[in-house]
Amino acid sequence: MYNRIRYFLIIVTLMSFNSLAEEVKPAQTGVSGVYEVMIGTDDAKPLITFLGEFGFSVKEQARFSDSQAFKLYGVKSELTSFRLQNGDIDSHGLIRILQWKKPTGDGVGYSQPETVGQRMMVMRTKDIVRIHDVFSDARLSGEKWLPTEPIYADLYGLTEGKPNVLNRRIGVREMGIYGELVNLVFFQRYGYTIPGYGTIGDHSPLQTSEITHNDFMLGGKTKEDLYNKTNYYRDVLGFKPEGPVVLDGDWQAGPKRVFNMADGSSHWYRGFVSPNDISGKLKFFINPDIRPDRSDSQAIGQKGITLHSVYTKTPNKIYKLAQKHKLNVSKMYNNEFGEASFVIKGPDGASWQVIERKKVVNAPVLKLDLVKTNQ
Repeated sequence: MYNRIRYFLIIVTLMSFNSLAEEVKPAQTGVSGVYEVMIGTDDAKPLITFLGEFGFSVKEQARFSDSQAFKLYGVKSELTSFRLQNGDIDSHGLIRILQWKKPTGDGVGYSQPETVGQRMMVMRTKDIVRIHDVFSDARLSGEKWLPTEPIYADLYGLTEGKPNVLNRRIGVREMGIYGELVNLVFFQRYGYTIPGYGTIGDHSPLQTSEITHNDFMLGGKTKEDLYNKTNYYRDVLGFKPEGPVVLDGDWQAGPKRVFNMADGSSHWYRGFVSPNDISGKLKFFINPDIRPDRSDSQAIGQKGITLHSVYTKTPNKIYKLAQKHKLNVSKMYNNEFGEASFVIKGPDGASWQVIERKKVVNAPVLKLDLVKTNQ
């Protein structure tokens, strides 16, 4: 989204992905796309109910004692975890609720767009106007939500000629929603689909998909800062860069609206995709202007989105690379679901749990195909 996917898709149709990536090749780790977004809280019940409106339901539940949680997560608190899945999609885009008996803090909380430390999870929807109405009503009712107006863009330049009733334009509408515990982005497609990238089932009351990608707001000022903070996604985890760091800004309709950018604003952008899943993407932003910084409240144990996970058949490869690149890494330890895992914290302030997993039920889609429709 935010105009970046347009260039990615157009170039993918013309040349191999490797020619777009930087000279340094990603580590061969077998890494998945982003598997789970983990949300910390002290009361999982209302969050489970809330996420159920978007099609997520609990598939597993597990517990950790305070000593077990401290060994893996560095948080001395009893932990009850709930793994939520949207429909049949189990290869990426899940949510894990971390219910801490004693959270270490309130997290980043309700804050203005592009606050450093902010995390956003992105879902596809069939009815973005309905989503906007729902959150606008919640805001008017006194709840802490800031929805942005849906904005349209022809991201791929696929609309030919002058659009009208018969020659309908092709594109996407997207919007951001900023809340107290979670921040969300929704997008709706018109005239095309991408199989495997945002699957919506009839079970979802608000007609929304699994999480397709994730946004991270980082501290820094220059594009070199963004390279230095995110190179480990390529060198340790094995994600592919979409391309070099670029400067986006208020001249682009999508970013201006979704991030509520003032006139004259810009930010550095870098994106990554797994070589093993077209979905579960990563998007990183650094605003060179002074922004509120709540990154200290983004640590594991706090409330809100504080952790993400990936899986691989060979976690030892990533573990050794993390040590080689001098990242903060925990010992290998079974997580609360009994999965061999470890936690790393990167120079961007993000924390990742790497999980050993041999297979998933519904295999991820590896080939990105844009299919036009007559809708």
